[in-house]
Amino acid sequence: MTVNQNDLKNKLAEKVKTPVAKKGKTIFDLIREMEPAIKKALPKQISVDRFSRIVMTAVRTNPKLQTCTSESFLAAMMQSAQLGLEPNTPLGQAYLIPYGKEVQFQLGYQGMLALAYRTGEYKSIYAMPVYKNDKFEYEYGLNERLVHVPAPKPEGEPIYYYAVYHLKNGGYGFVVMSREQIEQHRDKYSQAAKQGRNSPWNTDFDAMAKKTVLKQLLKYAPKSAEFAAALSADETVKKEIAEDMTEIPPIEVTGEIIEDEEDVHYVEVQDGTQQEIKPESDS
Repeated sequence: MTVNQNDLKNKLAEKVKTPVAKKGKTIFDLIREMEPAIKKALPKQISVDRFSRIVMTAVRTNPKLQTCTSESFLAAMMQSAQLGLEPNTPLGQAYLIPYGKEVQFQLGYQGMLALAYRTGEYKSIYAMPVYKNDKFEYEYGLNERLVHVPAPKPEGEPIYYYAVYHLKNGGYGFVVMSREQIEQHRDKYSQAAKQGRNSPWNTDFDAMAKKTVLKQLLKYAPKSAEFAAALSADETVKKEIAEDMTEIPPIEVTGEIIEDEEDVHYVEVQDGTQQEIKPESDS
């Protein structure tokens, strides 16, 4: 049977635009209704049952997601599914984050690496911290170079972070950011961290710092249109669904990301069982 793609898109859009309260349906009902579309979006190595369990457990362990609009929640979920990234798990690939009354989709450090390697263009790509007792030298310009010899036992906190890529065709590039530059970026984009509240920046500064410097590197790295479109999904809020979520423009929202510690939960799903893992606090 031939399926009209426009009809499918319209049906999906109608489904997420229908307020949950009007039909007496919960967000879990809507997730189940979306499973045919989720299955179509997911890569073969991720089953729709596994993905649905991960998303449902994330909702159960993060009550604020249930107070957000169903449109933005389902759109963020579908972005994660289409990219083949599991949200809110210890893998650190992607996150569904409450942003006022909307749900924001965020790529994680590991998610960015996964998307890069899938292109087949990268021989290696990674980010690293630099400690004060490491041997570290770098130079931009006509004779770019980067030398990092880690000390046997790191001292103190990292003072730099850098990201590097090597292409299979021999090309390479790197970006270095000081800890001060990383913290300035954090304070600009995370009010929760700036105000001293619990946030991913407080519970896993290292991963957030690596993501920040890697994102800066990928701005200038050679990449396909598909990879660039996938990266553009980071930190977006959308309220429509399409077979290609990159075609849906993000909306502007007011308010701030709710980054309390209880808002970022990680879920392990193994052999059909679910286990919630909360990030450790700084105290």
